[in-house]
Amino acid sequence: MTNVFLYYNFTDFFKDESEAFQGNEICYSELNSEHFMIFEKEVENYNLYVSKYESKKDIGKKKPVILESLIKNYDKSIPEHRILLRKYLE
Repeated sequence: MTNVFLYYNFTDFFKDESEAFQGNEICYSELNSEHFMIFEKEVENYNLYVSKYESKKDIGKKKPVILESLIKNYDKSIPEHRILLRKYLE
């Protein structure tokens, strides 16, 4: 997964304090100034979301304006998972 995070310019993981992700660690990649892709690290699994925040500095501190779950248990070996991520980030 490290290669996925590096390739798509995701941030380092940090603890979510907004409780939108149950206090799990998250990382994000910017789509534009208000929309972001977020990976939530849930023990050994990663969940992928698309979200909207008023500001990048709100991520992990305030609840998102919009949060849509895209993939539970992201697996880079599943083509549909890779295609969906690429659809948003390329």
